[in-house]
Amino acid sequence: MFATVLGWLGNLFGGPFAKAAVDAYRAKLTAENTSEKIAADLAARELVVESRERELAAQVVIAEQGRWYTALPRPLFAFAFVIYVWKVVVWDKVLGLGTTAALSGDVAQWALIVLTAYFGGRSLEKVARILARK
Repeated sequence: MFATVLGWLGNLFGGPFAKAAVDAYRAKLTAENTSEKIAADLAARELVVESRERELAAQVVIAEQGRWYTALPRPLFAFAFVIYVWKVVVWDKVLGLGTTAALSGDVAQWALIVLTAYFGGRSLEKVARILARK
């Protein structure tokens, strides 16, 4: 009964963390021998520690940034490339109202780095995490 309620709450609040917590608790409840109970208990503790680590990481980011304006350099740097892409795509190509020279040299490399960081950063983190598990 209690596991059913936890499952329902996990689905309600969603997310893989809630599902993993419910699964760990179910495993703890259904464990038949001591080693399975220990493994289930360790899995549940690991989830608690992971949650706490996420909270602390968020606190570190806030402490390092200090003020709202200390987070501005990266978005402002990327904003120049956003303006360029919008001008090329919307003004030049979609509306056909002009032409813009292609980026070249170091600026083209910077644009590639910025785009990779913003759109590929999270994907690279996921791949690194998968490779670290193996």
